[in-house]
Amino acid sequence: MSEIAGKQQDKASTEHQQHAEQYFSAEPSSRDVRRNLHVSLRGHDVDVEVSNGVFSGHRLDLGTSVLLRHAPEAPENGTFLDIGCGWGPIALALGMESPEADIWALDVNERALELTKANAEKLGLGKPIHAVKADDIPPDLTFDLIWSNPPIRVGKDELHALLMTWLPRLSTNGYAYLVVQKNLGSDSLIKWLSAELGDDFSVTKYASSKGYRVIEVHRLNGETAE
Repeated sequence: MSEIAGKQQDKASTEHQQHAEQYFSAEPSSRDVRRNLHVSLRGHDVDVEVSNGVFSGHRLDLGTSVLLRHAPEAPENGTFLDIGCGWGPIALALGMESPEADIWALDVNERALELTKANAEKLGLGKPIHAVKADDIPPDLTFDLIWSNPPIRVGKDELHALLMTWLPRLSTNGYAYLVVQKNLGSDSLIKWLSAELGDDFSVTKYASSKGYRVIEVHRLNGETAE
């Protein structure tokens, strides 16, 4: 193996380990080095805390940025869910936009949940954000709004299982907005979700930007999808 090929293989292996840690590890093995990051979330310029071993731990991820720019205005109140919260950009944006909403931020990563809680407290949101693992969400709780930059790289089966766990928990006339890279299968995901969720839901492309699709999922209020 050439030196260049060896370096490329090492880089790919490192990236794979980083993705695995971000997506699967309850307790990341990397050193917890907290850093301050200045970001703009739905027009709110804020300082947040980030760290290693958490998704997009050095910047605001491009996909998340696309979602925050293009998703429609959130309702003033209701019960909202952020699937795969990382250090909390989506949940924080929702909390600043809808201070009366009850917001749940979901992740498997303990460090991500700690950061989301710390950032929410630092920003002094109208209500505390529930930064939790899946088992901590009441089984009968439904959501009026779901926003997510879902973990595509966990693999198709895991992604499908994740989405089919939470999207059916949209309340009647509730909406979900998911951001997915076009070259990672956003269009095929729209077709799959439409087939799996059935006639009670409408699944459409809501917006496109910078190689990403924003997918809208609407739980219909007794009407039929067009």
